Amino acid sequence: MLIPILTSLFTRDLKKLKGELELYHQESNIWKIEHTIANSAGNLCLHLIGNLNLYIGATIGGTDYVRNRPLEFSLKDIKRDELLQRIDQTIVVIGQSLGNLSEAELINEYPLLVLEEKTSTEFFLVHLSTHLAYHLGQINYHRRLLDA
Repeated sequence: MLIPILTSLFTRDLKKLKGELELYHQESNIWKIEHTIANSAGNLCLHLIGNLNLYIGATIGGTDYVRNRPLEFSLKDIKRDELLQRIDQTIVVIGQSLGNLSEAELINEYPLLVLEEKTSTEFFLVHLSTHLAYHLGQINYHRRLLDA
């Protein structure tokens, strides 16, 4: 029962991420930072894509994705259309990866130590969902502040 719920939430929030990026009036503002706002919407988007492709795609789904976390925060000026395409690809990866996971496997220990201590797969997937929602809220606020 949890897998379809999580798949739905990840898909919903990644589509909201696309919507936020599409709402920027000026595409260049996706990469804007000011004062104490250290991360642009573009870099947060890359961070979310990297995070989900590693922890769900590669670790659970067995994709060959290799994450370069520093680039998620240092790359700049990637076209909006490319970001949207990467989000769409991430939605597919999540659907396939979680679709191959059984409900019984959710109680297993998540294979990587990411947080301070080992967790179950279900706990870590819920964590990833809240992490996505947290940064999605930051992107929404970023857009409303810096794309006036």
